[in-house]
Amino acid sequence: MTAETEAAAEIAGVKLERIARVIARAGVSSRREAERWIADGRVKLDGVTVKTPALNVAPDAKITVDDRPLPAREEVRVWRYHKPRGLLTTHRDPQGRPTLFDKLPKELGHLISIGRLDLNSEGLLLLTNDGALARRLELPANAWVRRYRARVFGQPNAESLAALAKGITIEGVRYGPIEAALDRQQGANAWITLGLREGKNREVRRVLEHLGYTVGRLIRVSYGPFQLGTLERGKLDEVSRRVLKDQLGLTFVQHAHKRR
Repeated sequence: MTAETEAAAEIAGVKLERIARVIARAGVSSRREAERWIADGRVKLDGVTVKTPALNVAPDAKITVDDRPLPAREEVRVWRYHKPRGLLTTHRDPQGRPTLFDKLPKELGHLISIGRLDLNSEGLLLLTNDGALARRLELPANAWVRRYRARVFGQPNAESLAALAKGITIEGVRYGPIEAALDRQQGANAWITLGLREGKNREVRRVLEHLGYTVGRLIRVSYGPFQLGTLERGKLDEVSRRVLKDQLGLTFVQHAHKRR
């Protein structure tokens, strides 16, 4: 879109968005994946191959991926999912290991995880049909607290756990403040509750192992305002539209088309 066209759209009150975001909002990919598709030459606008993701387009732009038009954009939807151990949070695994997306109902279409849980972690995972929303909610800038319960082997020291509130550096990687407290000691094992805002790769496991505690079980019990609660392992529960409005604001809901 040219500068003149963008100026005309602004005058007309048409909201423009980056093309990768528009593709993500169609529910066919994440924004990062859409950017890779653009780099691979798979995306066209009005029949012309798009060469850069830094392109602003109108909501009704004629975009195709592999010469197929984007599906009509659905209403933004979010689910709570109780991820079991032993499932990868990915759509495809080169080693053929089971993924959580293999277990989901096919009629839900292409869903995207908001953040990840590693193979041996379990608990709350948020899923959505909106790639742009997924990207927005997993950013550390949102400062949403992720809470975990960890069962560890050993007898945790209260002072070392409290010191995590100042952050910690492990092998050159800086981890931000972590709220950590001992829940209870059961013989050789203990349960610890932790709250963190960054959620770097394997952060909880790395930090606890650095302190000398082997993690036997790791459960995420909340992600921001969303709670695991009594949701059964392997089950999905859709978040109501009212809760999406209350917790996320209208930004991610008001522009969505009505579900067909």
